[in-house]
Amino acid sequence: MISFRQALNEALREEMKRDSSVYLIGEDIGTYHSGRGPSGVMEGLLAEFGDQRVIETPICEGAIAGSSIGAAMFGMRPVVEIMHSEFLVTCFQYLVYGGAKITALSNGRVKVPLVIRTQFGCKEPGQAFQDESNEAWFCHAPGLKVVMPSTPYDAKGLLTAAIRDDHPVLFLEHKALYDVVGEVPKEQYSVPLGVADVKRSGRDVTVIAMGKIVSEALNAAETLAERGIDVEVVDLRTLAPLDFDTILQSVGKTGRAVIFHEARKTGGLGGEVAALIAEAAFGDLRAPILRVGAPDVPSALPPGSDDLVAAIEAISEIIA
Repeated sequence: MISFRQALNEALREEMKRDSSVYLIGEDIGTYHSGRGPSGVMEGLLAEFGDQRVIETPICEGAIAGSSIGAAMFGMRPVVEIMHSEFLVTCFQYLVYGGAKITALSNGRVKVPLVIRTQFGCKEPGQAFQDESNEAWFCHAPGLKVVMPSTPYDAKGLLTAAIRDDHPVLFLEHKALYDVVGEVPKEQYSVPLGVADVKRSGRDVTVIAMGKIVSEALNAAETLAERGIDVEVVDLRTLAPLDFDTILQSVGKTGRAVIFHEARKTGGLGGEVAALIAEAAFGDLRAPILRVGAPDVPSALPPGSDDLVAAIEAISEIIA
C-alpha cells in the first residue's frame, strides 16, 4: 500500500530511468522545497537525477510551457509541474494554441510528447482561490489529452502512459488525494489513456464520475445498496478523449445515468457526457439524465455523497 503521492513519484522515477529524454521542470521543484516540490511528489528525484533533469525555474508559467513545447518538438519528453491549475491561464495560449495543435497542423510530422502536471480541486470547502475544478476549459481543446486519476493505482499507470504518449497531456491531480493510499504493483505498468474503468458494477443506475469524487460516488452507492438501489460507478479516468463505449455500454445496461463532478454544473463536462448519452443512447433511457455538480458561486462548494444519494432517490419511483 502506497500513497497517491508516492505512486506518482514512482512513475516519474521509473520513466526517468527508462528514458533519458524525460526531464522535470517547474517552479519550486528543486532546492526551494528541499527537493520535494510543492506537492511532495518530487521526493528524492533531484538528489538522484541532478539539476540538469530536475530543473527549477523562475515564476513564469508561460516561459515554462513555451520552452517545454519547443523541447518536446525536438525529441525531449518534458514533464512540467504547474503549481495550481488556476495558473494554467498564464500559459493557456502555448498549451491550447501551440502544443495541442502542432501535430495536426504538421500533418503528423511533428510530435509534442509533453506532460503538464497540476493540482486542482477543493480541499477545504468555501475557499475562493486555488480550489477550482477547471478541467472543462481544456477538454474543449482538440489535440490535448486530459487525464484525472482517482486512485494511486491509476495515478501511477496513467502518468506512465502520459509520459510515453506522443501528444500533450494535461495531468490533473486532486490536491485532497495525495495522502490517499491504495494497492500499487511493484513492477512497471501503464494504464491506457482514453479508457474508463467500472469501479463498481450495478444494474439500476449508472453514475459517471471523475477524480476524487469517485470515492464519494462509491460511498453513495453503498448507502443506496442498503435501500435496494444497485449503482454502477464508472470512473472516466481520461476526460479527453472520452471513452464513449464504456459510458454507453453501462447506460445501455442500467437505462439511467447520473453525471457527478466537482466542477460547477453550468458548463461542466457533465453537460457533454449528458449530450453524448442523449444523442447515442436515448432509446435505452428509462429516466431523465441527471447532473450533480457544484453551484454557480465563486467559492468552492463541491457536492458530496449525500447530494448524489438525494439526486438518485429523486428518481427512485422511476427506478422502481
